[in-house]
Formats: sequence, C-alpha cells, structure tokens
Amino acid sequence: MSLPQLKNLIEIDQDITNDEYGIPYDQRSIKDLLNYGLILLDKPPGPTSHETVAWAKRILKLPKIGHSGTLDPQVSGVLPLGLGEATKALGVLLMGPKEYYGLGRLHSETNQQKLESILKLFIGEIYQKPPQRSAVLRQTRTRTIYELEIVEQKERLLLLRVLCEAGTYIRKLYYDVGELLGPGATMVELRRSRVHQFHESQLVTLHEVADAFATWEEKNDDSKLKKIILPIEMALSEIQSVVIRDSAVDALCHGAQLAIPGILQLSPNIKKGDLVGIYTQKGEVVALAESLMSTPEIKDAVKGYAFQTRRIIMAPNTYPKNWRSRTKPEE
Repeated sequence: MSLPQLKNLIEIDQDITNDEYGIPYDQRSIKDLLNYGLILLDKPPGPTSHETVAWAKRILKLPKIGHSGTLDPQVSGVLPLGLGEATKALGVLLMGPKEYYGLGRLHSETNQQKLESILKLFIGEIYQKPPQRSAVLRQTRTRTIYELEIVEQKERLLLLRVLCEAGTYIRKLYYDVGELLGPGATMVELRRSRVHQFHESQLVTLHEVADAFATWEEKNDDSKLKKIILPIEMALSEIQSVVIRDSAVDALCHGAQLAIPGILQLSPNIKKGDLVGIYTQKGEVVALAESLMSTPEIKDAVKGYAFQTRRIIMAPNTYPKNWRSRTKPEE
C-alpha cells in the first residue's frame, strides 16, 4: 500500500530514523488502526448518520468515531468513518467533490429536449437555499455542479448522476429543475456513490464490520479487519505533503509550529495557503498545516516558520521529546 502524496518529494535534507518508536502507517496493528483508522461504510437507508456512527461504536467498542458528510436517513451510500484520533483528519474529504445517483419523479411528462436544455443551466455555479428540514442555517449560498447527466428516464421517472461540491442539496436540485420545467419534480431516492477519491466499489457494510471484529476478537484472526480498516493517511492522498525529522514530531504534537530546519522532504508544487499533511519518515500523519511559503521559498530559506499547524492528529508522546518548554526567569 503506497500513498500518492508521499511519492516524488523534493529532498531538502537527510536524517536517520529510529525504529524504536513509530511504525510505518501500512504496518499498524489492529489496536493502532482502531485509533488511526478509516472505514468506508455503506450506510443503509433508514438510520441517521448519527445512529450509524453509534452502531459502529458499539460494534468496535470504541468511545470515539466520527463521520465525514452527513447523509439524511433515507439516503444510502459512502459514509467515511474516522476511528479515534483519525476523526481529526476527516475534514479534508470535504475539499473534494461528491457524486450522487438520484431518482426523481417529474409531476408531468416533458419534452426530452426541453429537459436536457434545463439541466445544462444547472452545470457550474448555482444558488441554493437549504431545504426546511436541514441541519444548517437556511441562507442562500453558492454551490458548484461539475457534472449533471441523465442516466435513465422512464416516463416521469428520472435517474440523474450528479458530481458536485460538498454541501449541495440534491433534493433541492430536483425541486429547482421541476420549477423550471413548470409542473414540478420530487426526489424519490438518493445514493451517494463517491466522496472525494473514495468510490462505492470500496465500501463495506456494518454486518461485514461486525463479522470481521468478532473474528479478530474471538479467533485472534485479523485478516478480515485489516482489509476493512484503512490507515487514515489514505484520506489525505490528494493533498500536498511534508516529511519532517523525528526530533520535530513531538514538538508539533504539543502545538509547536514547523520551522525550516525540521523539514526533510516536501511536495514540489506547494503554494502559500495550501493545506498540507505533515508526516514522519515512516509515513505516519502528524498534523494538517497551512503553508506560509511556496516550495521554492522553503528550499531557499534557512530559518523561520514554513507552516502554521491547523489540526494535530498524532497523539503527544508517540515520539520522544526533543524540546524544552520555556520557563520564567528567576526574579
């Protein structure tokens, strides 16, 4: 298992890594994966996303699980779950597109050419106001529809594939299309088939999770569970990366900012303001940070802070302490 963002990095300096601490991200034990893991769950229609997470907690006997992108109770499909500390990295998945297959009913039959011409109006940036039954404030906002196509149409039933920005309401999209058609339209069924780089072909069910966990717990056989729980680093495969010295890891975990001397490798095309993943030499994610410089500027600099820490993911004291806290001078 290899991560795209850890390939083709520019080397700034070299360092020796110590095998006494840390572990390559793709060699984690089940116990470690239960704290730094990702499950791509196939949420069934019926339960809320919150209820689905609660069931996953009971199955895996974990106090902390989070999800990326709420699905309404009747909606099925891709629901990424972060386990333990991995919940802190799930926000990255909101940066990418989401794909849905929606089945709707037109309130009257319509001309095919007219329908296609109206759908074209919804490709690009659109204005949307969240529906009344919504968990967010009902204010008009813009969202982007990247692709919108008719998959199948049978009389008044219309199946659409929608590739869109996170936070787009497909039910409202059907309503607005129906308003332009005249008679109206109502969404009947919806499935999320993609979240950022993750597709529905990679999904597992709660039943499969329960079976795999029971097999590990009762028979000490982790083969099924290791196929189900991915390293959380897989969620960060689409953002730029930075590899740091072992001596800098624990300082970051305690809230320090990343200075130039702590950097060993970095992606070649980092721009100021980019969100990047900060990694150990073993490929373990330490934190998410915002770049304060571009890659060329970092290469030319010898001191100063290159990144502003935005989210610490690795637990403190995973790596040895190589820093001293400031103390007040004696009076």
